[in-house]
Amino acid sequence: MAHDDLHEWLSLDLDGDTWMFDVTFLLSNWSCIYGRGCQGVLTGPAPERQHGCCTYGAHFVDKADRKKVKGLAAGLTADEWQFKALAEELGGAIVKNGAGDWVTESVDDACIFLNRIEHPGGPGCALHQAAWNRDERPIDWKPMVCWQLPLRLDEHRDDNEHATHILREWKRRDWGEGGAEFHWWCTETDEAFVGHQPVYETLRDEIIELVGAGPYDALCAELKDRRFEVPVPHPALKRGPAPAD
Repeated sequence: MAHDDLHEWLSLDLDGDTWMFDVTFLLSNWSCIYGRGCQGVLTGPAPERQHGCCTYGAHFVDKADRKKVKGLAAGLTADEWQFKALAEELGGAIVKNGAGDWVTESVDDACIFLNRIEHPGGPGCALHQAAWNRDERPIDWKPMVCWQLPLRLDEHRDDNEHATHILREWKRRDWGEGGAEFHWWCTETDEAFVGHQPVYETLRDEIIELVGAGPYDALCAELKDRRFEVPVPHPALKRGPAPAD
């Protein structure tokens, strides 16, 4: 019986470390479909809200991540950020939650940085849109967890301190217990596999930020050498769309 989540992996030893890459995902034609049918991460389909994966806001990975976003948010205009005035009233857009984690504030059941459909500038992340307005990269503006999706880098060290870095797709389980409640997750069903280039090319900047230029170049060399081979199809293409409620 074929496994329903079969992925092909590439392993490279570089400068004393092991790098493992999820080739099945990186060669797939996954593409973010925010505003183009993305059903969001609520308990039922909600494409009309255009929340994407911004419903629950962002957790910050460290102080530097938090300070960067705080500083950039201070420079946003009211035209760029729907909730700028509200954030000022609240004392800021970043708060510590009940678990002691620093997170973005929530407004009307979604991240405070998410402009809603009634916003004159259109829906979407205010930080993302502001970066575009300034001809800068959104990954230099957004919280780290936001620009990394749907990529995930796991790192492990064995008893001899040998490091293994694993670059793979972000799965529902990576959200913890809450992920089980999502009606839909974009890498699990075929709606988002509509791009015209492979992920390792379209998410070049994000991958380099995660793994570095050297490992990325080594990955590209390996994948280009096998450009005439038929890759293992992504499991989502076999599952089809998510069931409707």
